[in-house]
Amino acid sequence: MKTATATIALSALQHNLQRVKQLAPNSKILVIVKANAYGHGMERVAEAVQPQADGYGVARLAEALVLRAQGIEKPILLLEGFFSADDLPHLAQQNIETVIHSEYQLQALESAVLDRKIKVWLKIDSGMHRLGVELPQVAEFYRRLQACVNVQPQINFVSHFSRAEELACGYSEKQLHNFNQAVGNKSAERSLAASNGILFWPESHFDWVRPGIIFYGISPTNEHLATEYGLQPAMTLSSSLIAVRELVRGEPVGYGGAWVSQQATKIGVIALGYGDGYPRDVPSGTPVLINGQRVPIVGKVSMDMITVDLGADSTAQVGDEVIFWGEDPQGNALPIEEVARHVGVISYELVTKITPRVIMEYR
Repeated sequence: MKTATATIALSALQHNLQRVKQLAPNSKILVIVKANAYGHGMERVAEAVQPQADGYGVARLAEALVLRAQGIEKPILLLEGFFSADDLPHLAQQNIETVIHSEYQLQALESAVLDRKIKVWLKIDSGMHRLGVELPQVAEFYRRLQACVNVQPQINFVSHFSRAEELACGYSEKQLHNFNQAVGNKSAERSLAASNGILFWPESHFDWVRPGIIFYGISPTNEHLATEYGLQPAMTLSSSLIAVRELVRGEPVGYGGAWVSQQATKIGVIALGYGDGYPRDVPSGTPVLINGQRVPIVGKVSMDMITVDLGADSTAQVGDEVIFWGEDPQGNALPIEEVARHVGVISYELVTKITPRVIMEYR
């Protein structure tokens, strides 16, 4: 009997990169594998798509070093840049590329004594106002990077949409304009489009696209399913029923008696909980899939267990597989976007919170 298990379809990841290539045929692909590849397992995921990936994007130096240690030789970009000047020798030695978004980082580069030059992507704040060089400062940052002895001659430009899924708000057009104006006619490779940009803003594809959530076969928004965009969900999160119990009308289930049976029914207990990364505060009624049927979660999620209302006539038995999102062997699907809508979070949060206790299986 399996406990909490995340099954990853590597063929789905490969399909999704092919789909990205169809959408952005003239762009190179920087595959985003930060946060343990959005919960899918960074090392196995990176290895599985090496032939299709032109490079990888990570958030932490430790992630980049793991990829290099496993033999990944393609470009690796620190999407937030380095956090300390002490990181720079590691970047130079391991040929790790870095975003530069601040005066602190620029000064650290200018002051460092390095054996090798570092590849730099200058991040422009085109309107998100999170990280990036402000528009009036771009020319000066670019000049100083060109003059810096520690920087490779070819400097790339990067920025990030903040409202790319809002197609009618007009803000993405503003960001696109700002980015183009800041880069001007400089001889440089450009990257603006992450998942939403890839799907909705073809004029932003430029030299590099950065598929994140869509690479894993998940829609960037809960309002649409990934399959609507020709993507294949890569992860199925599952576990097993470890108990089936009879319940009479009026009996509470779980901590605090938060749910009380309105009629005689059967309750299923599943070996998965917030200790595995499933959200603790899911509302009663959030569905799971058992034997091709959707049944609702009832009561509070425990650290190691979840209870569901199987219904009085259920034939479910101990050992039956339970799908929390993904697809069962018969092809019945419970999309993660639907689960995220019930829980009131984005799908990104569901996959990235999976804990190390969950068994990872690849097929």
